[in-house]
Amino acid sequence: MTLWTAVLLASILCVALKAVGYLVPARVLEAPRPARIADLLTVALLSALVVVQTLAVGAAVVVDARLPAVAVAAVLLWARAPFLLVVAAAAVTAALLRLWGWAA
Repeated sequence: MTLWTAVLLASILCVALKAVGYLVPARVLEAPRPARIADLLTVALLSALVVVQTLAVGAAVVVDARLPAVAVAAVLLWARAPFLLVVAAAAVTAALLRLWGWAA
């Protein structure tokens, strides 16, 4: 199977999944349990994305300057700091650690 075949099959699968979503009755989606699952699933997927982007380089797990930067961002978010400050502090943390050679 070539790359283009895989892309086309994945595209067809996505369109089919979206079409099946239109066939689900509205009363099923408006029930409390599916709404709660959808909310929790969003948070879980975003958390997984952050972890993968922080610790993965290809197929390897690497602990470098990104991990302390994410930790700084998490603490500032927990302290309810402005988002721009959170992003700037995380970037400065990663840059300084890389400059000092503590985390490649």
